[in-house]
Amino acid sequence: MAKRPVGRADDSTWEITTEPIPEPGDGEFVVRVEYISLDPAMRGWIGEVPTYVEPVEIGAVMRAHAVGRVHASRHPEYEVGQTVSGMFGVCEYAVSDGRHDVLHVDESLAPAPAWLGALGFPGLTAYFGLLDVGKMKPGDTVLISGAAGAVGSIAGQIAKLSGCRVIGVAGGPEKCAWLTEELGYDVAIDYKAGSIGKALRAAAPKGIDVYFDNVGGEVLESALGHLRRGARIALCGGISSYNATDPQPGPSRYMQLLMKRASLTGFIVFDFARRYPEAYAALGHWIRRGDVVTHEQVETGGIEAYGRTMNMLFDGANTGKLVLQVGDGLASAAPAAAQAASS
Repeated sequence: MAKRPVGRADDSTWEITTEPIPEPGDGEFVVRVEYISLDPAMRGWIGEVPTYVEPVEIGAVMRAHAVGRVHASRHPEYEVGQTVSGMFGVCEYAVSDGRHDVLHVDESLAPAPAWLGALGFPGLTAYFGLLDVGKMKPGDTVLISGAAGAVGSIAGQIAKLSGCRVIGVAGGPEKCAWLTEELGYDVAIDYKAGSIGKALRAAAPKGIDVYFDNVGGEVLESALGHLRRGARIALCGGISSYNATDPQPGPSRYMQLLMKRASLTGFIVFDFARRYPEAYAALGHWIRRGDVVTHEQVETGGIEAYGRTMNMLFDGANTGKLVLQVGDGLASAAPAAAQAASS
């Protein structure tokens, strides 16, 4: 790590290192990474202040969920050639003992990048955030911000499958058209086109029952002003303020929670770790039937492109799940050394 970023991360935040490909010890296996997940939470992971996990240490490989193939193994449950997903980091090769949420990937169900999106933490987050935290039920009016992102795009489809009226907030006419025409959203609000509050009043004149918040800021303010009695807000993220250099003010309409007997509950997907199999089964069933559409925006450029690709999240430059492909050379014989992005 050259330095922790102040505000937006840039090229000086990262250092590319080259070192020998690791050898597995007893009970370990080596993964040749093929796809790396890009998530807004990464910005929090590289800050000075601990979030729900400790900050990535200076000089350490950047934390990241990834998919790859087993390259070498001394572990009885992981054979060479198998596809797996896990928190392998921003690197070309990683060592694992299989203990920390490593999953065997079924590419007959969905392609490998989808196991970082709909069948990865974004899909799990959408599932538990709506059903457990938001307590969504048939007939609810559900509002989702960041609706064209990795989590929001899955959340909207789950809400429709549950018999809800679904409103999404996204940036730009193309994303809004994608929400309504391909994902089945009832209404899409373009936050770049004018007043969110006015558009929300038109879309939900009787108010909203569930708000799945990925953004915070202005959209949260508007949502608070349009709650129905007993509404539930599932606070998933606040991407609008992740690069802010000063503390951001809380919502001024928070008293609406009192007036409408509503709730606002923050959650982290890791809170539901014991129930991951339940969510995987449901999401896999919906994908197999075609009820949930997966969409991965795969960027190329390898490890060197990691910093640029991560910042696409904060420019609104992605639709669906943003994934970095780690280079064509991984499909050939192993090179003499491997690279890693250090935070």
